[in-house]
Amino acid sequence: MVSVNSVLSDRDAMLTRPVATAAILVVAAYVAAQMLADVASLKIGVVAGLAVDMGTFVYPLTFTLRDLVHKTLGRKGARLLVVTAGGINLLMALYLMAAAAVPSDPSWGLGAEFGAVLAPVWRIVIASIVAEVASELADTEVYHWFVTRVTRRHQWLRVVVSNGISVPIDNLIFCVGAFGWTLPWPVVWQIFTMNLLVKLAMTILGIPLIYAVPERVLARGAGEHGWG
Repeated sequence: MVSVNSVLSDRDAMLTRPVATAAILVVAAYVAAQMLADVASLKIGVVAGLAVDMGTFVYPLTFTLRDLVHKTLGRKGARLLVVTAGGINLLMALYLMAAAAVPSDPSWGLGAEFGAVLAPVWRIVIASIVAEVASELADTEVYHWFVTRVTRRHQWLRVVVSNGISVPIDNLIFCVGAFGWTLPWPVVWQIFTMNLLVKLAMTILGIPLIYAVPERVLARGAGEHGWG
């Protein structure tokens, strides 16, 4: 388990003020996007004649936001954030379940609707959180490998390579975990294919985000392969 102290005492690099500011912003954006995607996924919309959960248009951006965290806080910081965000999403589901169980005030009149929409379906919740943590940790390792073993140039290519591996992992774990053995397998693979195409398209649109924050300043003597 990565401790907070190990992240803060990372001697491979030092944060400049602009990078520290950027780190706060991207961490907040990452957690917010994770939670927003989980809630929006409860709405199944029709886009171009095809059914798709509306969280699919937000969630892929979390992979690039994770890359920004990696740029500013390194691999240890990215790992810690991924695990923490998974815990936050689990606590959110538990809290919504508890809120749905509280009797509604008669004057409110929307208690049943709240429970029907926001009370968690635990098979889907667990599949979602496992998929998020596993794929984002995979994204962390692929990104780290790319910037330490391939090149720190061509930042757009970091996104393409790391997301190109982690997004299908996320999609496979989620679709099989959430819908496998409960829906016909042709339907499961249809959901997998549609979600994957949308996620990859959103990943491509989100590539410019990688340039939103500066690189960390390397500590003296760290070298190109010594950070993260």
